[in-house]
Amino acid sequence: MTKVKICGLSTKEAVYAAVEAGADYIGFVFAPSKRRVSFEKAHELAQLIPPAVKIVGVFVQPSLKELETAISVVPLDLIQIHGNWDECLSHHISVPIIRAIQLDNTLGELNTNADYLLFDAPNAGSGQLFDWKLLAHHNFEKPFFIAGGLTVDNVAEAQSLFTPYAVDVSSGVETNGQKDVEKIKAFIERVKL
Repeated sequence: MTKVKICGLSTKEAVYAAVEAGADYIGFVFAPSKRRVSFEKAHELAQLIPPAVKIVGVFVQPSLKELETAISVVPLDLIQIHGNWDECLSHHISVPIIRAIQLDNTLGELNTNADYLLFDAPNAGSGQLFDWKLLAHHNFEKPFFIAGGLTVDNVAEAQSLFTPYAVDVSSGVETNGQKDVEKIKAFIERVKL
């Protein structure tokens, strides 16, 4: 069954809704974004998350020190890296890595030591879809997440087209820029049908 990551959470209500509805992963954004939370806030919210639900920290071009701090303070079960990243540093990370690949016109090279791939729109968190045809006819050795513009209305199509390990949503479960409890529940229910 496809797993679900609800990303960009910053309130107790949203965390409770995601956990109760059956999210497999909860993402906290530590990169510059309107969804950004501090390590301390993420730690506070992490106390509400049962061990079966994995906590993901989302970073853009992080330093090794920043990652190590977040992994221990929050704590994090996985990290998701966007932007430039020195693959040699991956061996120093104590938790699994999700490597975000932002798709514009081509798929490009996928040389990464990461444990998972995540395919996203060119502007992560924007609610925009990427051109799904870019992934057509590719067999990936690593488990992968599909992100970028997913909503309750198109996630079933993404599941049938890609058979991903997981789907990842942020803006698709928001109303007026805020996480919407009912949209979170509806999205997870649709994926887990």
